[in-house]
Amino acid sequence: MWAMASAAFRQPAGRERASKRLSEGGYALVALLALMTVVAIFALAAAPSIRQQAQRERELETIFRGEEVADAIRLYYSYQQTRGVTSINALPTSIDQLLEGIPRGTKKIQVLRASAARDTLSESGEWTLVRPRSAQLADFTQAIMLFAENVRPPTNDPQLQRVEQDMAPPVLPTLGLTSSTSSSSSDDNSSGPFIGVTPRSTSKSILNYYGIDRHDGWVFTPLFR
Repeated sequence: MWAMASAAFRQPAGRERASKRLSEGGYALVALLALMTVVAIFALAAAPSIRQQAQRERELETIFRGEEVADAIRLYYSYQQTRGVTSINALPTSIDQLLEGIPRGTKKIQVLRASAARDTLSESGEWTLVRPRSAQLADFTQAIMLFAENVRPPTNDPQLQRVEQDMAPPVLPTLGLTSSTSSSSSDDNSSGPFIGVTPRSTSKSILNYYGIDRHDGWVFTPLFR
């Protein structure tokens, strides 16, 4: 009799503990869902910043590679000058010529890394070649003058100054005007020497390069350096 009473007394207590555990499990689930909601909200808020940072890193890499190409053009031009090739004819006509390097004795020295020959902002990875008398170069020159408060930056390399003399007439002062880089047309389909490269992307940039906020307005050239 006493054993039956004791068992009957313990049974409600057991149900109470089970109910308490279920209740605590329910609270834990609600807390977990609330935490996951907060984390999701923070992730959504941070996503634009992460994308922007990734884009900024790609633009920095593009500028670094583009200026490598510009320096390679300068080295190639200087070598051609030593061979008696003058002015615009001494400029390269393809990226492959820069990748091949220039002779030094019985060997060739590298003037352009393979990675620098690729544009990180375009799907194809190919640079647009900028010709000496192109609208792109004229627009870039105007943009630099605006950035430099209507002062045309000098080309310090005396050999490259000869290229400037054989190019289009000087760009007129543009103080107070806006650069027309957004309307520049690509000259990559034409053949012949090139004096610089520009990204194929037409997107608005996060970084400004000489005050230019469009990728296709950036021109990497040994001029004005």
